[in-house]
Amino acid sequence: MRIIVGLGNPGKQYERTRHNAGFRAVDALAKELGLEWKNNKKLKADLAKGNDIILIKPMDFMNNSGFSVAAVLNYYLRRPLDKEPVPSKPREGWGDLLANSLTVIHDDLDIELGKYKISVDSRSAGHRGVESIINRLKTKNFKRVRLGIKTPALEKIPADKYVLQKFSSEEEKNIKQLISKIIPEIKKRGL
Repeated sequence: MRIIVGLGNPGKQYERTRHNAGFRAVDALAKELGLEWKNNKKLKADLAKGNDIILIKPMDFMNNSGFSVAAVLNYYLRRPLDKEPVPSKPREGWGDLLANSLTVIHDDLDIELGKYKISVDSRSAGHRGVESIINRLKTKNFKRVRLGIKTPALEKIPADKYVLQKFSSEEEKNIKQLISKIIPEIKKRGL
């Protein structure tokens, strides 16, 4: 089973912000695959499920994304002997299982707007949502699709304020094109 997480912040006020690029990517992927979003309060996430794929939007704020990601993974990838429907502790030794099944899509301040990078088994590089996932799962051995949001405006604004700003109309075109470009890549490469 493939599990693809898009990172962002819940709430209308964050919908078109730079930090929600991951949400927007999984929204586009759900639309492409004909999947519908359903909220799961117990897992603190919006889920869109297909035959062999689950898309996730954690409904905790970015810095706490790891809690809902761990809950979803524990629920859907649990070992047959697990007795709790949602184990309270993250499973030890996810290792290769996540390397082959988990992809996290998120914004990246180090990559120019309109570009992306794919990484595997890499550190968070200061991204608090990714850091939360790594800390909660106790592994960094999963795939990441890093969507560039860096523009010259970043030089004038602190990063924490920059990521919570909405894209300008020109930047909006760039992020839409980027998401359109990565969707076939995700499908083709099985990310």
